[in-house]
Amino acid sequence: MKYPLFISLIVPFSLVTFIGTACALSNAGTTEMSAVSAVHAPDTYSSKSTVHPVGTENKGNNLLSAEVLWKMKRIGGPVVSPDGKWVVAPVTRYEIDDDKSLTDLWLFASDRSLERPLTRHGSADGQPVFSPDGSKLAFVSQRDDDDAAQLYILPITKPGEAMRLTDIPTGVSAPKWLGDHIYFITRVWPEKCWEEMKEEIDRQDASHISARIWNTLPYSHWDHWLDEERQSHLYRIPAGGGDVEPITLPSGRELSRSTQGVGSYDVSLDESLVAFVSDTNRDDTNPKMDIYLVVPGNNEAKNITKENDAPDSNPIFSPDGKSIAFNRQHIKGFYADTRRLVMYNVDTDFHREITTDWDRSADGLVWLPDGSGLYGAIDDAGTRRVYHIDVATCEPRAVTDATDFMSLHVSDSGIIVGLNQSFTYPPQVVVINPIDGSTKRIDSFNDDILEDVELGTYESVTYAGYGGQEIQMWVHYPPGFDESKEYPLFLLIHGGPHSGITDGFHFRWNAQTFASWGYVTAWHNFHGSSGFGLEFTDAINPDWITKPYTDTRKAADWFAEQPWIDTDRMVAGGGSYGGYLSSILLGKEHPFNSLLIHAPVYNMYSQMGADFAVHLTRYGEYWEHDIYDQISPHYFAENFDTPALIIHGQLDYRVPVGQSFELFRTLQHRGIESRLIYFPDENHWILKPNNSLKWYDEVRNWMARFAEPGPK
Repeated sequence: MKYPLFISLIVPFSLVTFIGTACALSNAGTTEMSAVSAVHAPDTYSSKSTVHPVGTENKGNNLLSAEVLWKMKRIGGPVVSPDGKWVVAPVTRYEIDDDKSLTDLWLFASDRSLERPLTRHGSADGQPVFSPDGSKLAFVSQRDDDDAAQLYILPITKPGEAMRLTDIPTGVSAPKWLGDHIYFITRVWPEKCWEEMKEEIDRQDASHISARIWNTLPYSHWDHWLDEERQSHLYRIPAGGGDVEPITLPSGRELSRSTQGVGSYDVSLDESLVAFVSDTNRDDTNPKMDIYLVVPGNNEAKNITKENDAPDSNPIFSPDGKSIAFNRQHIKGFYADTRRLVMYNVDTDFHREITTDWDRSADGLVWLPDGSGLYGAIDDAGTRRVYHIDVATCEPRAVTDATDFMSLHVSDSGIIVGLNQSFTYPPQVVVINPIDGSTKRIDSFNDDILEDVELGTYESVTYAGYGGQEIQMWVHYPPGFDESKEYPLFLLIHGGPHSGITDGFHFRWNAQTFASWGYVTAWHNFHGSSGFGLEFTDAINPDWITKPYTDTRKAADWFAEQPWIDTDRMVAGGGSYGGYLSSILLGKEHPFNSLLIHAPVYNMYSQMGADFAVHLTRYGEYWEHDIYDQISPHYFAENFDTPALIIHGQLDYRVPVGQSFELFRTLQHRGIESRLIYFPDENHWILKPNNSLKWYDEVRNWMARFAEPGPK
């Protein structure tokens, strides 16, 4: 599992759907849909997608404004039935009037003959999984009188309503349906029975005491507090109903308290063995994430990765159950270390690292039905491509070329589905041809919106960055771009820092939206970005400044050489690590008239109050070295002289809000024009529709003051 330090301001929508959606609409329908609304199309694959070249536009009457972004439906990761006939995906829509969201499950035929809603209950329905025979669908929802999210079962092959399967007071998440059981994760008090847990929850809800008490780490994760008395454990329940059985609790090994999901465990098809990830050290300040095996009903768990000090994660059983594929990193304390594919033989206890010589991370993996290899959604030099990895030859082969793919799922019959997106269209559900990478789209969401939207164009360029090394950069041109005129530049600085910008659609920092205001907009994948090999990604540790700063300056220099850029109208900005680097720019030479600084790491010492310490595990305590004295932006404050717009949310525990207050106070004391926008109900990201519209509006107005938009 990837443990980001400061996750990029760009995250896959499937993640945003479930961490950012509010309660569902209360006046929606109350039954599951049985009426069929078919969409017929030829059963053929489309040609490979290509980047929109400069000089071609999609003509329409509207621009891709922030308002248009919030009209779009947002599709989560799809799952395909065992026979490959049906595909189900969660689809979220938003109501601007009241900030409400509603997530329904939609059913698609893989031959494109059907597209219809499965649920219209008025709840947030998600995390769908098919039964082994494909006749039923399990999903997670919180409905009617549910105090917490529960498992529901819905028939697929015949009409019927969803029936609740569980009544777990602590709620359920990350279900998997294997054999006769549905497995799920829940956070429990390990010494209490279910009835006692319900009483404890009711007691806490009724209490007027707001105090939280910790004796150990962790105490928070991104935007929520953690209870040190609770543990995350795996359970299962018969699919037909019955007693809930603990799987990991008897072993004394818990799942990660901070991060747990479908990648935290897997189950062999015959249910004889369960693999799960647990911190061997039981120490959040010095974790050792290992993979354990346990037989359901047994109280002994076997550590199969104890020889590796760095994280092992994401176990997945081969179809025959004889092997487990998992990710392995080798650098302890470096979350962006290359995640290599390792194969473990269950019978012989033998490990074999498959992708040792491949300088890419083996992410988003799913097995081929015959067990001969795996498919993965791989971050590859600015594009997230589908790769096939052959287990016997250890050879990776790119299946797709342009545009981004993610959330892969494979049927027993070999049908591959996933999400495909680009900078100019949001995630779409597609069937992927494993031979040539062509796709067959099976949904029609947002077509009615985009058909009337005029988009700009974009392309990938390279320039010489730090040390003359090639840097990849995405350049977005405004609609109707005329290269005979001069345009302002808005240079975006991504977060992470180890989160490269790939060719995908981004709702929160949409480059096409910024371009629609009249700016040439760019994302540069500076030193430290993922997808360009380990040496490139690790090149900025522990010195976060030198190479990314130089790459940013040289990106501006590249644009200054273009005849269609007005060098007197250049602005820049970013969030998280991008906010950090923007804060560094405040105190160093640069060509930008103003800076946007969102959720910045400004003071590396006070950043110790976050849920994740920056260089602690790898480089030691801050009193053991002087690196913070060299790279913390607040040490450059005497040189600050650039106007800055600062934005932050109170619920941000990854980069606590005090970072922005410190920066704003410093700018104000220095008499530098600055503006602070504070969201008391937002976290590291601005996720609510009206707050997001306000964010875009403030950014647009601020940048227009210092770099007039449009051509001259």
